[in-house]
Amino acid sequence: MIIEPPVLTLITDSSRYSGELFFSQIEQALSNGLDAVLVREKSLTSAKLLALASRLREMTRLHQAQLIIHSQADIAEAVDADGVHLSSADLGTVPLIRSWLNNPDRTISVSCHQAQELDLAAQAGADYAMLSPAFPTASHPGAPCLGVETFRRIASQAKLPVVALGGIHCANCSTLNWPNIAVISAILASHDAGAATRALKQCMINGRCD
Repeated sequence: MIIEPPVLTLITDSSRYSGELFFSQIEQALSNGLDAVLVREKSLTSAKLLALASRLREMTRLHQAQLIIHSQADIAEAVDADGVHLSSADLGTVPLIRSWLNNPDRTISVSCHQAQELDLAAQAGADYAMLSPAFPTASHPGAPCLGVETFRRIASQAKLPVVALGGIHCANCSTLNWPNIAVISAILASHDAGAATRALKQCMINGRCD
């Protein structure tokens, strides 16, 4: 069964965005149509990650949005998250994670950066992949990006659904013209997270940001 990824996913990064403003931005985004929050916090202790994930679980549940936890399936289990996201280095563990979770309703997604990894992710049984970076991105400064043409070619040929990630914002969203995206600063660094979310969702639906 093919699982459709969230249309718009927000990825957390407490090294750049934290405190009550961070939660306020997420609340505004959720109130304006954000579909999922992916908790990606590699530097937090397990206790702090659990506390963050628990608070975000309450917020996402209130707005009927998904909560996805990066890497730590035990945290996902503890907060009853909707899915687990794995790095490209761990895509071979998809069957083990799925067996451990023992819950068909929880999705398993993976990060990919090239066509070969997308093939491996599909073979491993991932539900969908995040392909990045589509554009130059502040989270990985100086890293080469795929660009629109290469991204669309690779993603279109993938054997599983693909979410676009990396440097996406309203100015280039319509150029990419892809139905599922994930962002960080496009929402968390915006002056109005609600308006930014609405604009991105409109781009997904209508192919343009007004």
